[in-house]
Amino acid sequence: MLTFVPTPLGNLDDITFRALKALKEAEVILCEDTRVAKRLLALLAQRFEMEFGPKEFFSLHEHNQRIFFQKITPDLFTKSVVYMSDAGMPGISDPGSELVRYAQEHGIAYTVLPGPTAFATAYVASGFGNKEFCFFGFLPHKGKERSQKLEEILALGSDAILYEAPHRLLKLLEQIVQIDPDRELFLAKELTKIYERYFKGSAKELLDLFQKEPIKGEWVVVIRGIKRAEESITLTQEQIMELTLPKKEKAKLLARLGTRSAKEWYGLLNDS
Repeated sequence: MLTFVPTPLGNLDDITFRALKALKEAEVILCEDTRVAKRLLALLAQRFEMEFGPKEFFSLHEHNQRIFFQKITPDLFTKSVVYMSDAGMPGISDPGSELVRYAQEHGIAYTVLPGPTAFATAYVASGFGNKEFCFFGFLPHKGKERSQKLEEILALGSDAILYEAPHRLLKLLEQIVQIDPDRELFLAKELTKIYERYFKGSAKELLDLFQKEPIKGEWVVVIRGIKRAEESITLTQEQIMELTLPKKEKAKLLARLGTRSAKEWYGLLNDS
């Protein structure tokens, strides 16, 4: 039996009874980093005054997945096996999805326990409350691919949620300001931990703030969808033409002015 166990984002009290039971009964623990997993179990044992007993630990992460699956056989899962990420829900911006597919392909019984998820926690905290939102995990780290992906996200009508590393947060804010300085953002720092903090404002306001604010820890960035942003800003044709957006999305925005259809605008943009 294979059990996917979510682990606390930071606060140990967020572990569930089912997760503790699964970890206690596990004979084998698959994890991103065996050192992190062993330390977490030691902290949980101390916090909840319990013993987890002996375990076999195996590292399974995005860089060794191919070799790992070549070495194992489905017989491994005749034992009680747990997969846990370093923090949060396995398979969401963390390894785990390949293991699910392996279980499906080999008829291995598995279950996924519910638990802490950073993007959902941050979205509730944002107060944006749209019925639709999109989660993108981490953007590409650099280059044209990163810029294009961000432009696509900023053109969406639904809210968007990203994860960002501290050393790239300023760069992300700068890129958003270049495209839409008035776009409303919500930033959550170090969720559930001692230094948890929330920040809300326009991209320009937050960029100015973080020129002075220390940027440490893990971040979740929630971006208000463009439909919502339009409630507070009105763009002229000239301003829309200056936006760095894919032509298809720019045509849709221009069509909202009511002078031409999106198809007509797209044709004009291709001709220009």
